[in-house]
Amino acid sequence: MKHKIQPTRHERLMREDDFIVSKTDLKGCITYCNRIFVEFSGYSEAELLGTQHNIIRHPDMPRGVFKFLWDTLAQKKECFAYVKNMSKDGGFYWVFANVTPDLDPQGNATGYFSVRRKAKPQATTTMSEVYQRMLDEERRAGPRDACDASLALLVNILTQKGVSYEQLILSL
Repeated sequence: MKHKIQPTRHERLMREDDFIVSKTDLKGCITYCNRIFVEFSGYSEAELLGTQHNIIRHPDMPRGVFKFLWDTLAQKKECFAYVKNMSKDGGFYWVFANVTPDLDPQGNATGYFSVRRKAKPQATTTMSEVYQRMLDEERRAGPRDACDASLALLVNILTQKGVSYEQLILSL
């Protein structure tokens, strides 16, 4: 069971050669995690395995981003994203994530792989601003409509920039 963790301003920076790797089942429960994931999350492997991946979700991350991620995975497509994660001690670390469905020979999803590496500082600055706007929109809309309102704002930002989500993320 997840306990309430108070976020801090302590940032941990990934090293250039770090790769955080995890695998989840279809419901998002962690079935594998590498030692770098254990290191940055601050949880033991035993605490992570069988737990929802959102155990490391930072409150600065809008719900709409994760809805977009799950909607993309449901289409059996990979998704890239900049994500701010929270460690067990309340600290945070930014990652550039690639999440991919694990498909069986018949093309059915059996789980998900996620590989994360060090995020570029300019990307985290850009995405922090976008995520703050999305969070503000989620608060304005209220819990019931938060995800839809947040995603609508993201689509509007992308339309104004004349790019797709993937084009924006990969250009940062």
